[in-house]
Amino acid sequence: MKPHSRSAQDPIRAAAPGPQALTPTARWALAGLSLSVLPASLGTSIAHVGLPAMATAFDASFQAVQWIVLAYLLALTTLIVSAGRLGDLVGRRRLLLGGILLFTAASLLCAAAPTLGLLIAARAAQGLGAAVMTALAMAFVAGTVPKERVGRAMGLLGSTSAIGTALGPSLGGFLISGVGWQALFLVGVPPGLLALHLVRRHLPCDPPRSAAAPVGFDHPGTLLLALTLGAYALAVTLGQGGFDAVNAALLVAAACGAALFVRVEARAASPLIRPSAFRDPVLGPGVVAGVLVSTVMMTTLVVGPFHLTLGLGLPGALAGLVLASGPVVAALTGVPAGRLADRFGAHRTTVSGLAAMAVGTASLAVLPAGAGVFGYLVPLVVVTAGYAVFQTANNTAVMAGVPADRRGVVSGVLNLSRNLGLITGASVMSAVFAFASGAADITTAGPASVAAGTRITYAVAAGLTVLASAVAAGSGGLVRRRAARRAARLASARRT
Repeated sequence: MKPHSRSAQDPIRAAAPGPQALTPTARWALAGLSLSVLPASLGTSIAHVGLPAMATAFDASFQAVQWIVLAYLLALTTLIVSAGRLGDLVGRRRLLLGGILLFTAASLLCAAAPTLGLLIAARAAQGLGAAVMTALAMAFVAGTVPKERVGRAMGLLGSTSAIGTALGPSLGGFLISGVGWQALFLVGVPPGLLALHLVRRHLPCDPPRSAAAPVGFDHPGTLLLALTLGAYALAVTLGQGGFDAVNAALLVAAACGAALFVRVEARAASPLIRPSAFRDPVLGPGVVAGVLVSTVMMTTLVVGPFHLTLGLGLPGALAGLVLASGPVVAALTGVPAGRLADRFGAHRTTVSGLAAMAVGTASLAVLPAGAGVFGYLVPLVVVTAGYAVFQTANNTAVMAGVPADRRGVVSGVLNLSRNLGLITGASVMSAVFAFASGAADITTAGPASVAAGTRITYAVAAGLTVLASAVAAGSGGLVRRRAARRAARLASARRT
């Protein structure tokens, strides 16, 4: 992909008085984009804590109320790329306003839902709004701030997302006990309304599209991608860690759907995702590394509760406090990570983040039995900080060279890689942990079994991190070789 140029399509950036300055309009616009991310991330983490209360309220089984979480996850995962591409076509500001409005209205409907079926449908609508908000907030960054501040802006969005994730369980528990399950959904309404106001007032209007070269929306590709991602997400989330014929059939359907999607996109006049885009030395490796690293991060959420409660004997409240340190560290690291990416370059910062993750996961893999809470917490902080650095720098590197008319879909692809890694990690790393512990039921495993499972699972996570590092390093080498070849061709042309 060719680097985009600054143009009249980016009026906020063009109006900036200097390379390091932000106008008040740009600051408020960035605040609106951050508030667009907050309720979407909060919606992902806050509903889990209310499932028992909602099962009682609707007199439903736990398997039935799980769809309150699954409906949101499926809508967010399957539609995020399509939402980004639609924003590129119809106007990102217009669609972002619609996504915020949909999310806010669906939140109100969730709180007022008289039946479980209506609540699940409203959660699916919430997920669609969240897909639009998440994809387009990142897509706006490159056109909202000067190039020298893109890393910091990406870090701010990452920190806001981490704050939403961290607040979800604790805030949800407080609201359940003090107000009721309806408050879990109402809490996203105020930031949604404020984001709607800021985006409407401070983001520039969408530029008029040229009628000379209309671009159609890829309906077959969109439907195929949604069905493929839906089949994969269900395959790895249904069954509570088990694997049966239904999971196998869904995985086969997902594989067939992926193959058909590639074939359809190769022949489409206006493809949703150009297959050739993944041959880009930054985008392709960035997506692969994103999936691997998100899978590793989910390991901390899979292993942590069992290691802290069953392995170390901590009470649930204290274990939750230790686990909450991860999102808190990510929230505090995001903006400084962006500063590092702006100063030292996105690729170098990406590799540094992966190196920190490798050190942290390797330390957890050799964790001695007597290390205690502190021995687990320190490597966990290193892993989480490394993840925040990687995520910010990787997003900065990928989005920096994307043409303006493709920012939405590429942002969607980046967010999709994160979601796929998280849902894959929840399934695969849970299976690894259960197998490595050697216990028939991990919930009743003894400390020795849990310790063995912890070490082996983090060893696998360390291997995935090393693989992601190799992918990132290879990407940097390819970029340097291409730059050297371009420089040689230019030098040769000047000599002749």
